[in-house]
Amino acid sequence: MGIEPSERILLGRWSREGERVIADEVSARIHSLIKSHLVELGKDTSGWNTLYRDPDDGRYWELAYPKSELQGGGPPQLKCLTTDEVMEKYAAHLNRP
Repeated sequence: MGIEPSERILLGRWSREGERVIADEVSARIHSLIKSHLVELGKDTSGWNTLYRDPDDGRYWELAYPKSELQGGGPPQLKCLTTDEVMEKYAAHLNRP
């Protein structure tokens, strides 16, 4: 299960069932992609965002948690970054690809 060439962003969502917080299918897919498909390259200065590379097509993907007001940063987001964005945000923190 990879990422389709047309995909640019994967945004997970959470819902509540009583006291429980339930992650949606996109959140589960993001978790699966970072565990078994994408290659981790490094973290940004904050330590919250992580850069990955897709071995299938070489695209860069940033794992972020844009709902910082929620526990653990909220649901995950994977966003495709350009090479320029990668160099601006991660150049000093990259593990050599």
